[in-house]
Amino acid sequence: MAFMWLVACFAIISSAYGCGVPAIPPVVTGYARIVNGEEAVPHSWPWQVSLQDFTGFHFCGGSLISETWVVTAAHCNVSHRVIVGEHDKGKAGEDIQTMKVQKVCFSQPAICFPDWNPSTINNDIALIKLASPVSLNDRVSPVCLAEASDNFNPGMTCVTSGWGLTPITTPNKLQQAALPLLSKETCQTYWGSNITDKMICAGADGASSCMGDSGGPLVCQKDTIWTLVGIVSWGSSACSTTTPAVYARVTELRGWVDQILAAN
Repeated sequence: MAFMWLVACFAIISSAYGCGVPAIPPVVTGYARIVNGEEAVPHSWPWQVSLQDFTGFHFCGGSLISETWVVTAAHCNVSHRVIVGEHDKGKAGEDIQTMKVQKVCFSQPAICFPDWNPSTINNDIALIKLASPVSLNDRVSPVCLAEASDNFNPGMTCVTSGWGLTPITTPNKLQQAALPLLSKETCQTYWGSNITDKMICAGADGASSCMGDSGGPLVCQKDTIWTLVGIVSWGSSACSTTTPAVYARVTELRGWVDQILAAN
Protein backbone atom coordinates (compact mmCIF):
# COMPACT_ATOMS: atom_id res chain seq x y z
CA MET A 1 0.00 0.00 0.00
CA ALA A 2 2.82 2.39 0.85
CA PHE A 3 4.46 1.81 -2.53
CA MET A 4 1.18 2.35 -4.41
CA TRP A 5 0.63 5.58 -2.48
CA LEU A 6 4.14 6.67 -3.46
CA VAL A 7 3.48 5.98 -7.14
CA ALA A 8 0.25 8.00 -6.92
CA CYS A 9 2.11 10.91 -5.33
CA PHE A 10 4.71 10.93 -8.11
CA ALA A 11 1.91 10.85 -10.70
CA ILE A 12 0.32 13.94 -9.12
CA ILE A 13 3.65 15.79 -9.06
CA SER A 14 4.36 14.85 -12.67
CA SER A 15 0.94 16.04 -13.80
CA ALA A 16 0.91 19.31 -11.86
CA TYR A 17 4.51 20.41 -12.31
CA GLY A 18 5.78 18.47 -15.31
CA CYS A 19 8.29 15.96 -13.93
CA GLY A 20 11.16 16.25 -16.40
CA VAL A 21 9.46 19.14 -18.24
CA PRO A 22 11.05 22.49 -17.35
CA ALA A 23 8.67 25.46 -17.37
CA ILE A 24 11.64 27.45 -18.74
CA PRO A 25 12.94 25.43 -21.71
CA PRO A 26 16.68 24.71 -21.81
CA VAL A 27 18.76 25.65 -24.84
CA VAL A 28 21.69 23.28 -25.30
CA THR A 29 24.51 23.78 -27.78
CA GLY A 30 25.50 20.38 -29.12
CA TYR A 31 29.16 20.74 -28.22
CA ALA A 32 28.95 22.91 -25.14
CA ARG A 33 30.98 22.05 -22.08
CA ILE A 34 31.11 22.70 -18.37
CA VAL A 35 34.89 22.82 -18.59
CA ASN A 36 35.37 25.99 -20.70
CA GLY A 37 31.74 26.72 -19.89
CA GLU A 38 28.36 27.32 -21.40
CA GLU A 39 25.92 29.07 -19.13
CA ALA A 40 22.54 27.38 -18.86
CA VAL A 41 19.36 29.34 -19.50
CA PRO A 42 18.50 30.52 -15.97
CA HIS A 43 16.26 27.99 -14.17
CA SER A 44 15.93 25.76 -17.24
CA TRP A 45 17.15 22.79 -15.17
CA PRO A 46 14.68 23.28 -12.29
CA TRP A 47 15.69 20.06 -10.49
CA GLN A 48 19.33 21.17 -10.11
CA VAL A 49 20.27 21.78 -6.49
CA SER A 50 23.41 23.07 -4.81
CA LEU A 51 24.74 21.31 -1.72
CA GLN A 52 26.44 23.88 0.49
CA ASP A 53 28.06 24.05 3.89
CA PHE A 54 26.99 26.58 6.50
CA THR A 55 29.32 29.23 5.05
CA GLY A 56 27.56 29.04 1.69
CA PHE A 57 30.40 27.15 0.00
CA HIS A 58 29.13 24.93 -2.83
CA PHE A 59 30.75 21.48 -2.80
CA CYS A 60 28.37 19.18 -4.73
CA GLY A 61 25.26 19.10 -6.86
CA GLY A 62 22.11 17.04 -6.71
CA SER A 63 18.72 16.52 -8.34
CA LEU A 64 15.29 17.16 -6.89
CA ILE A 65 13.08 14.09 -7.46
CA SER A 66 10.07 15.14 -5.36
CA GLU A 67 9.06 17.89 -2.95
CA THR A 68 11.01 16.27 -0.13
CA TRP A 69 13.72 14.13 -1.77
CA VAL A 70 17.02 14.86 -3.50
CA VAL A 71 19.37 12.33 -5.10
CA THR A 72 23.12 12.91 -5.09
CA ALA A 73 26.42 11.00 -4.89
CA ALA A 74 27.32 9.08 -1.74
CA HIS A 75 30.85 10.47 -1.82
CA CYS A 76 29.53 14.00 -1.31
CA ASN A 77 29.11 13.34 2.45
CA VAL A 78 26.13 15.68 2.75
CA SER A 79 25.24 16.97 6.21
CA HIS A 80 24.50 20.67 5.80
CA ARG A 81 21.92 22.35 3.57
CA VAL A 82 20.35 22.10 0.14
CA ILE A 83 19.73 25.17 -2.04
CA VAL A 84 16.99 24.93 -4.69
CA GLY A 85 16.00 27.46 -7.35
CA GLU A 86 19.50 28.87 -7.71
CA HIS A 87 21.21 29.96 -10.93
CA ASP A 88 23.78 32.62 -10.01
CA LYS A 89 25.53 31.88 -6.71
CA GLY A 90 27.11 35.33 -6.78
CA LYS A 91 23.85 37.25 -7.14
CA ALA A 92 22.25 38.65 -4.01
CA GLY A 93 18.48 38.49 -3.69
CA GLU A 94 17.95 35.51 -6.00
CA ASP A 95 14.67 33.72 -5.24
CA ILE A 96 16.16 30.58 -3.72
CA GLN A 97 14.93 28.16 -1.09
CA THR A 98 17.36 27.06 1.61
CA MET A 99 16.35 23.62 2.85
CA LYS A 100 17.50 21.79 5.96
CA VAL A 101 18.45 18.12 5.76
CA GLN A 102 16.49 15.57 7.77
CA LYS A 103 18.10 12.29 6.68
CA VAL A 104 21.08 11.39 4.54
CA CYS A 105 24.12 9.08 4.57
CA PHE A 106 25.96 8.94 7.86
CA SER A 107 22.85 9.92 9.82
CA GLN A 108 20.32 7.49 11.29
CA PRO A 109 18.95 5.71 9.45
CA ALA A 110 21.57 5.89 6.70
CA ILE A 111 20.16 6.34 3.22
CA CYS A 112 23.15 5.29 1.15
CA PHE A 113 23.12 2.29 -1.11
CA PRO A 114 24.09 -0.62 1.17
CA ASP A 115 26.90 -1.71 -1.16
CA TRP A 116 28.39 1.79 -1.58
CA ASN A 117 32.14 1.29 -1.81
CA PRO A 118 34.26 4.43 -1.30
CA SER A 119 37.39 2.56 -2.43
CA THR A 120 36.02 1.63 -5.87
CA ILE A 121 33.38 4.42 -5.97
CA ASN A 122 30.85 1.75 -6.93
CA ASN A 123 27.14 2.33 -6.15
CA ASP A 124 27.82 6.05 -5.70
CA ILE A 125 24.30 7.17 -4.81
CA ALA A 126 22.65 8.76 -1.78
CA LEU A 127 19.19 10.07 -1.03
CA ILE A 128 18.58 13.24 0.98
CA LYS A 129 15.29 13.64 2.77
CA LEU A 130 14.53 17.32 3.32
CA ALA A 131 13.22 18.50 6.69
CA SER A 132 10.29 20.23 4.93
CA PRO A 133 8.87 20.23 1.38
CA VAL A 134 10.14 22.66 -1.23
CA SER A 135 7.67 24.98 -2.93
CA LEU A 136 7.34 23.76 -6.52
CA ASN A 137 7.06 26.53 -9.13
CA ASP A 138 8.36 27.51 -12.57
CA ARG A 139 11.93 27.55 -11.24
CA VAL A 140 11.76 24.48 -9.01
CA SER A 141 10.38 21.13 -10.16
CA PRO A 142 11.51 17.48 -10.07
CA VAL A 143 13.28 15.42 -12.68
CA CYS A 144 11.92 12.03 -13.75
CA LEU A 145 13.93 8.98 -12.70
CA ALA A 146 15.01 6.45 -15.29
CA GLU A 147 13.16 3.14 -14.97
CA ALA A 148 15.10 -0.07 -14.38
CA SER A 149 13.88 -1.30 -17.77
CA ASP A 150 14.95 1.80 -19.72
CA ASN A 151 17.67 1.65 -22.36
CA PHE A 152 19.80 4.69 -23.19
CA ASN A 153 22.04 3.68 -26.03
CA PRO A 154 25.68 4.60 -26.65
CA GLY A 155 25.98 7.68 -28.84
CA MET A 156 22.85 9.29 -27.43
CA THR A 157 23.47 12.93 -26.52
CA CYS A 158 22.59 13.81 -22.94
CA VAL A 159 23.21 16.83 -20.72
CA THR A 160 25.00 17.37 -17.43
CA SER A 161 24.92 20.56 -15.38
CA GLY A 162 26.61 22.07 -12.35
CA TRP A 163 28.74 24.77 -10.77
CA GLY A 164 31.91 22.69 -10.88
CA LEU A 165 35.43 23.81 -11.64
CA THR A 166 36.33 25.21 -15.06
CA PRO A 167 39.92 25.71 -16.32
CA ILE A 168 39.88 29.27 -14.94
CA THR A 169 37.67 29.33 -11.87
CA THR A 170 34.57 27.99 -10.17
CA PRO A 171 31.63 29.68 -11.93
CA ASN A 172 28.83 31.48 -10.13
CA LYS A 173 26.34 30.78 -12.92
CA LEU A 174 25.05 27.28 -13.61
CA GLN A 175 26.90 25.62 -16.49
CA GLN A 176 25.78 22.83 -18.82
CA ALA A 177 27.39 20.39 -21.23
CA ALA A 178 26.06 18.12 -23.97
CA LEU A 179 27.79 14.73 -23.84
CA PRO A 180 27.45 11.46 -25.78
CA LEU A 181 26.89 8.25 -23.83
CA LEU A 182 29.55 5.57 -24.17
CA SER A 183 29.18 1.81 -24.02
CA LYS A 184 30.68 0.00 -21.05
CA GLU A 185 33.23 -1.63 -23.38
CA THR A 186 34.35 1.71 -24.82
CA CYS A 187 34.60 3.26 -21.38
CA GLN A 188 36.73 0.34 -20.21
CA THR A 189 39.31 1.20 -22.88
CA TYR A 190 39.93 4.34 -20.80
CA TRP A 191 39.28 3.10 -17.26
CA GLY A 192 39.67 -0.70 -17.45
CA SER A 193 38.05 -2.87 -14.80
CA ASN A 194 37.20 0.20 -12.69
CA ILE A 195 33.99 0.44 -14.75
CA THR A 196 31.16 -1.71 -13.38
CA ASP A 197 27.55 -2.34 -14.37
CA LYS A 198 26.51 0.29 -11.79
CA MET A 199 28.29 2.99 -13.81
CA ILE A 200 27.60 4.79 -17.08
CA CYS A 201 30.10 6.92 -18.98
CA ALA A 202 29.69 10.04 -21.08
CA GLY A 203 31.96 12.54 -22.79
CA ALA A 204 35.48 12.15 -24.23
CA ASP A 205 34.53 14.48 -27.09
CA GLY A 206 35.76 17.86 -25.86
CA ALA A 207 33.50 18.29 -22.82
CA SER A 208 33.64 17.13 -19.22
CA SER A 209 32.18 17.52 -15.78
CA CYS A 210 34.67 18.42 -13.05
CA MET A 211 35.17 18.86 -9.30
CA GLY A 212 32.12 20.47 -7.74
CA ASP A 213 29.77 18.87 -10.28
CA SER A 214 29.71 15.65 -8.23
CA GLY A 215 26.26 14.43 -7.32
CA GLY A 216 24.65 16.46 -10.08
CA PRO A 217 22.50 15.22 -12.94
CA LEU A 218 23.15 13.54 -16.25
CA VAL A 219 19.79 13.76 -18.02
CA CYS A 220 18.61 12.30 -21.32
CA GLN A 221 15.35 12.87 -23.14
CA LYS A 222 12.93 9.95 -23.13
CA ASP A 223 9.89 10.71 -25.30
CA THR A 224 10.70 14.45 -24.88
CA ILE A 225 10.82 14.08 -21.07
CA TRP A 226 14.12 14.83 -19.33
CA THR A 227 15.07 11.74 -17.35
CA LEU A 228 17.81 11.27 -14.76
CA VAL A 229 20.13 8.63 -16.20
CA GLY A 230 23.34 9.32 -14.29
CA ILE A 231 24.72 10.96 -11.16
CA VAL A 232 28.11 12.68 -11.50
CA SER A 233 30.56 10.37 -9.75
CA TRP A 234 34.23 10.41 -10.82
CA GLY A 235 36.65 10.88 -13.71
CA SER A 236 39.97 12.40 -14.71
CA SER A 237 41.68 14.26 -11.86
CA ALA A 238 42.63 16.89 -14.44
CA CYS A 239 39.05 17.06 -15.80
CA SER A 240 40.32 15.99 -19.20
CA THR A 241 37.85 16.67 -22.01
CA THR A 242 39.21 13.72 -24.00
CA THR A 243 38.49 11.20 -21.23
CA PRO A 244 34.94 10.14 -20.32
CA ALA A 245 33.45 11.09 -16.98
CA VAL A 246 31.78 8.35 -14.95
CA TYR A 247 28.27 8.52 -13.50
CA ALA A 248 26.27 6.25 -11.19
CA ARG A 249 23.84 4.38 -13.45
CA VAL A 250 20.29 5.16 -12.30
CA THR A 251 18.65 2.25 -14.14
CA GLU A 252 20.69 -0.17 -12.02
CA LEU A 253 19.90 1.68 -8.78
CA ARG A 254 16.23 2.59 -9.33
CA GLY A 255 14.85 -0.39 -7.41
CA TRP A 256 16.73 0.64 -4.28
CA VAL A 257 15.52 4.24 -4.62
CA ASP A 258 11.90 3.06 -4.78
CA GLN A 259 12.38 0.92 -1.69
CA ILE A 260 13.84 3.79 0.35
CA LEU A 261 11.16 6.28 -0.67
CA ALA A 262 8.40 3.80 0.14
CA ALA A 263 9.90 3.03 3.55
CA ASN A 264 10.42 6.67 4.52
